[in-house]
Amino acid sequence: MSQQTFGSYEDFWPYYVAMHSRAATRWIHLTGTLTGLAVTAYGLARGRKRYALALPLIGYGSAWPAHFLIEGNNPATFGHPAWSLRGDVQMIRMMLAGRDGELAATAARWLAENPDSRSRAQG
Repeated sequence: MSQQTFGSYEDFWPYYVAMHSRAATRWIHLTGTLTGLAVTAYGLARGRKRYALALPLIGYGSAWPAHFLIEGNNPATFGHPAWSLRGDVQMIRMMLAGRDGELAATAARWLAENPDSRSRAQG
């Protein structure tokens, strides 16, 4: 898939969601991020600063393989690291608020409008 370019985060957001079109990918992101946050918080509460590494290691360590194995695409982080981090937070907040169906609809809409961006897993 070729690198996408965007003029703003608002333009990037539907693409980001589309790269997480499968519910399993979104839930792996949520689980990895929340687990990383929990381990980090535990470590910092115990005065073990090295536990702060848990967030990126567990969060990205679980999320990235989901892109390759479930979605069949590359993580948006590779081309848009800051917007992807913001997207992770927004996606997880929406999921925790019970809005996963809205994410699925946003992904489906973007993929329908951009059929050349479909990965092998989304096809």
